[in-house]
Amino acid sequence: MSIIVHIDVMLAKRKMSVTELSEKVGITMANLSILKNGKAKAIRFSTLEAICEALDCQPGDILEYRNEDRT
Repeated sequence: MSIIVHIDVMLAKRKMSVTELSEKVGITMANLSILKNGKAKAIRFSTLEAICEALDCQPGDILEYRNEDRT
């Protein structure tokens, strides 16, 4: 099982750069990159809320659960 992060998709839909999102959310570019590339082990709800506010989206728009056991 895994969680897939679609921040890059929402950034493209909103025509926003990673730098702009980083500034709006108050998260470093390095940490945003870790999250964006699916390398993060956790995310604070406050960070998720700030990302959703900045991108005007719902958590389900940027996070997806995928059960890898299913084919």
